[in-house]
Amino acid sequence: MASRRVEAAFDGQAVELGATIPAANGNGTHQSIKVPGHRQVTPGKTTIMAIGRAVPANTTFNDGLADHYIQEFNLQDPVLQAKLRRLCETTTVKTRYLVVNKEILDEHPEFLVDGAATVSQRLAITGEAVTQLGHEAATAAIKEWGRPASEITHLVYVSSSEIRLPGGDLYLAQLLGLRSDVNRVMLYMLGCYGGASGIRVAKDLAENNPGSRVLLITSECTLIGYKSLSPDRPYDLVGAALFGDGAAAMIMGKDPIPVLERAFFELDWAGQSFIPGTNKTIDGRLSEEGISFKLGRELPKLIESNIQGFCDPILKRAGGLKYNDIFWAVHPGGPAILNAVQKQLDLAPEKLQTARQVLRDYGNISSSTCIYVLDYMRHQSLKLKEANDNVNTEPEWGLLLAFGPGVTIEGALLRNLC
Repeated sequence: MASRRVEAAFDGQAVELGATIPAANGNGTHQSIKVPGHRQVTPGKTTIMAIGRAVPANTTFNDGLADHYIQEFNLQDPVLQAKLRRLCETTTVKTRYLVVNKEILDEHPEFLVDGAATVSQRLAITGEAVTQLGHEAATAAIKEWGRPASEITHLVYVSSSEIRLPGGDLYLAQLLGLRSDVNRVMLYMLGCYGGASGIRVAKDLAENNPGSRVLLITSECTLIGYKSLSPDRPYDLVGAALFGDGAAAMIMGKDPIPVLERAFFELDWAGQSFIPGTNKTIDGRLSEEGISFKLGRELPKLIESNIQGFCDPILKRAGGLKYNDIFWAVHPGGPAILNAVQKQLDLAPEKLQTARQVLRDYGNISSSTCIYVLDYMRHQSLKLKEANDNVNTEPEWGLLLAFGPGVTIEGALLRNLC
């Protein structure tokens, strides 16, 4: 993404507004000159320097989707029809992007046969799809970063859509032209909190390896669990109306190099917690017919009951800020989850507006979604800053939150440096 630039008396180069410019002292060393209008980076803290996104070409609109499914799967049960219509409306999702299309289903009619052993065929397609999407998202992030891919020292790859040896991390490293000694980490089958976990792992890698630059890639494809709709599996109705496919990528590292790199967010803390006794609330199983999920009705209530206890100790790190004093980058697992967070913390409606917009535009893309929310927030902050004489009026501190199997709450405390 292009950013505003000013010309500075530093070898005739353009520098980002608010960047710290190295200037020569009389002894030949360098000091820092701060350009006004930009929040300053904390030395030693991991920053997010670039973000990329990618989605499949196949667009699915939720308007009229219920009628399509009813006809395609010959759903005669009026109760099931009514539930599907209600879900397609109450999810608030308007558009999603999916790998699965008519050509794939025509070639693999067995995907819609209950109990058919199709996991091998599914994994063959999803493995290729998540690699392609991840490559596109990472390429966009590296282009924005502006430095050679060979300078990436670590790769963190997150997916709940594929299983293979070697893993997608190796294929992506090769496609992107990363060095053969790049240090790789794979995070598989974490579900919707996987993106936040990837951010935490990337943060730890960046802060414990001086000079490192970490590429985080998340990539998801729902074909691994795509099935025909049946009254015997009411949980599949949620997936049919809510989930989408897509990938995201970030370049992360501490102490951005002046002129060459720009930081948009800074990570102060990252961590997770699980809610004891809830391991069956989000229950997923990989079998011969792909992945099957069961979602407990109690999930929004569990998050509502536990979110305050997770957030309060984190906010103490930022000086005890109030909930409505900060920004909220919440994984939009669904409107019920967002409503639970908003209700329990008594958040102003605008605090979750970005999360709700991402949900409308893409649906729930599992591990990738929270990164989409951060990217939306980044664009909004930069747009508002440009309209406000280059002054960032958005809250400086914020929380990133994601929820998934466990039930696990994953979060990070961030600063908005846009």
